[in-house]
Amino acid sequence: MNDDETFDEAYGGQDADADLLEEELRRAAGILDPVPAQLRQIAVEAYALHDLDARIAELTFDSVVDAIPVRGATDVPRMLTFRAGEVTVDVEVTGEGLMGQVLPPQQALVEVLSGPQTGAPLTTDDMGRFTYGEPPAGPFALRLRTGSEAIVTDWLTVRLSPR
Repeated sequence: MNDDETFDEAYGGQDADADLLEEELRRAAGILDPVPAQLRQIAVEAYALHDLDARIAELTFDSVVDAIPVRGATDVPRMLTFRAGEVTVDVEVTGEGLMGQVLPPQQALVEVLSGPQTGAPLTTDDMGRFTYGEPPAGPFALRLRTGSEAIVTDWLTVRLSPR
């Protein structure tokens, strides 16, 4: 093929052959350099954030990073605080599950996102408190629906271990 010829002219304009070649290259890449299972899982979990109009609640406190460890303490819960504007979500994660509170206290639907399927929606009580009866497995986030607003927390992976 010289500089004046296009790919189609050089190869007789055979789009079907180019499509076939592309398909063969995709199969070869899938065999020789497959997408890691963990990356595929993260992509599926990220899709759970399909609420594009949701406000992101950023992590403002994490007991693993911000708290002073207590000597001899074992099985310490992980404390997390998320903030989105005027709304704060405090969460305590233990081996039995998680508990949280939405501040200022208000009614909200809370979903624990930890993969392609969300947990059963939880409803906060009058004080904005909620509980989830099992610890999140792998990365998780919380989605809150307060009236007409949706708020989604940062994604975190919690590993509970003694300090």
